[in-house]
Amino acid sequence: MDFEKKPLIGMVHLKPLPGSYLYEGDFDTVIEAALRDARVLEEAGFDAVMVENFGDVPFPKYVDKTTVAAFTAVAKAIRDEVSLPLGINVLRNDGIAAYSIAYAVKANFIRVNVLSGVAYTDQGIIEGIAHELGMLRKRLPSKIKVLADVHVKHAVHFGDFEDSIRDTVERGLADAVVISGKATGKPVNVEKLALAKRTSPVPVIVGSGTSYDNLPGLWKYADGFIVGTWTKREGKVENEVSPERARRLVELAKNLRAGVFLG
Repeated sequence: MDFEKKPLIGMVHLKPLPGSYLYEGDFDTVIEAALRDARVLEEAGFDAVMVENFGDVPFPKYVDKTTVAAFTAVAKAIRDEVSLPLGINVLRNDGIAAYSIAYAVKANFIRVNVLSGVAYTDQGIIEGIAHELGMLRKRLPSKIKVLADVHVKHAVHFGDFEDSIRDTVERGLADAVVISGKATGKPVNVEKLALAKRTSPVPVIVGSGTSYDNLPGLWKYADGFIVGTWTKREGKVENEVSPERARRLVELAKNLRAGVFLG
C-alpha cells in the first residue's frame, strides 16, 4: 500500500459471525454481504479494503476458534474476488488471530487496537500484545504490515499521547499508527492528529470519522484514511456501502492529490 498517495481504506463490516451472540444462522448471507461491500469499494476506486468482525457484539478481548475459522472463510472469499490490498482487524484486540488470518489468506496488513500500553474499555482492561505478535511475526515472516492504534477509540487512556506513539513504534514495532475519534464514526481531533504527524516516524492513519466534509481539512496531517461509516447508505454504519457515497469520496481524494478542491 502506497502511503505517498494517502490511500483510502474502505471498511467491510461483517455481519455477526458463527459463534457470536447475534449470529442468525445463515453464513452464506454473511459472505454475500461482505463480498458485495468489498466489490462496491473496489469499483468506486478505493485503494484498499479492511475486513472487521463488527457485528460480533458483545466483543471478547480475544476471539475463539469458531470466529477465526469463519473470519478466514470470509476473508478468503474477498481475497479471491477483489484485487485491492486487503487488511484484517479482529475485535476487540486479537492481533494474533488477525495476523494468522492475514497470513493464511495472503492479506497485506492488519489493524491492532492495543499493540502497546493499556486501554480501559467496555471489555475491561486490555493490555498490549506487542511481544506476542512480534514472536508470531518472527515464526511466520511475511510482508504483512501492522497498523496500530494509539489511544484507541471506545476506551479511556491515562498515558501521555506522544509517549504512547513512541512506545507503539519504537518498542511495539508498528509499521503505521492509527489515530481515531472517541468512537466509531466520530471525527478525529485535528490538533491531536497534527501532533501525531509531528511525533510519529511512521505513517499516520486516520481511523474514524473521515467524511466528505472533513477530508480536505485532514489531508495534510494524515498519510491514509480508514473509512467506514460515511461510505454507508445514509451515513449509518449498520447499512451497506453506498456506491454513490464511495465514489464521491474517491473523487474528492483524487482532487486533493492533484492539489484541487472545489468545495
